[in-house]
Amino acid sequence: MRTFMKKNSCESCLMPFKNDPGVRTSERYCSYCFQDGKLTYTGSDLKEFQSLSYEGMIKRGMNRFLARIYAWSIRFAPRWRKSA
Repeated sequence: MRTFMKKNSCESCLMPFKNDPGVRTSERYCSYCFQDGKLTYTGSDLKEFQSLSYEGMIKRGMNRFLARIYAWSIRFAPRWRKSA
């Protein structure tokens, strides 16, 4: 029998749900990536999404080095894994 674990991070940006400052309305995505019943970034360009995510992290006061690492790691999120 196969068991499934509940995901604890966003399938789009990999942010841990415990760090999400907003109100999540999706089981799969954080409050930044999913609003009003849809994904906030509807494009398919991984590099553009990484850049937008990086800029957002910097605006929220994250260390630039850590923001760069987190933005790079987005390529491993389920949403982007196929296009990386």
